Amino acid sequence: MSSIHGHQVLRMMIERGEVYTKERLITAIQEKFGQHARFHTCSTSMMTAKELVDFLEAKKKFVPADNGFITTKHKICKQ
Repeated sequence: MSSIHGHQVLRMMIERGEVYTKERLITAIQEKFGQHARFHTCSTSMMTAKELVDFLEAKKKFVPADNGFITTKHKICKQ
């Protein structure tokens, strides 16, 4: 099974320009990448969409916004 880098999710958030809740972001990830997609970052792998969202939240990749959060290009580390 192939794995999708978490940066792709952050880029998706920026491109869509929407405000997300955790539940809404998980749904958006599953709609775009598939229900069974797995994700990785520079430090971990084989995460589900929910695990990735929890990981990104813990790494402070989200910026608070009215009724949820967004992200910015500055939250994407350089690879």
